[in-house]
Amino acid sequence: MTAVDQVAPLVGVATACDAVGVPRASYYRCRRSSPARRPKKPRPPSHRALAPKERQQVLDVLHSDRFVDVAPAEVYAALLDEDKHLCSVRSMYRYLAAAGEVRERRDQLAHPRYAKPELLATAPNQVWSWDITKLRAAQKWTYYYLYVLLDIYSRTDSGLRSALSSARPRS
Repeated sequence: MTAVDQVAPLVGVATACDAVGVPRASYYRCRRSSPARRPKKPRPPSHRALAPKERQQVLDVLHSDRFVDVAPAEVYAALLDEDKHLCSVRSMYRYLAAAGEVRERRDQLAHPRYAKPELLATAPNQVWSWDITKLRAAQKWTYYYLYVLLDIYSRTDSGLRSALSSARPRS
């Protein structure tokens, strides 16, 4: 905006804004001093809000043994079946949020960390692995099945070392 301020007395604001590529409204909005913002006043409580005793009564019902594991919508429905109306479902959620209790109210199962199975062979013929692969042939609807059986010990470092040490060098 300083470029527009420098050129505006010579060519005019509209031409200077066009040359710089700035809309005139943005230029004038930037030049206008922003009024000092006054701090927002807290909202007064609504005349329809429940009294603190009534709020505590709602929280006591939500914390009771009967409803401790139940969602507020279900609590609301159960209380209506008994012809009791404390507050709306949304108000129940609001009071729980104010108490820092909006979360899953049921106990959750803690799953243990999954340990990947590890097969360990310390000697040949202890652990074998297998696989079957279906291979397509040149003719249509013809397949070959490749069966692989593998001794895991032969794939380990110690198995390779023992296989290499037992191999005879060629002369």
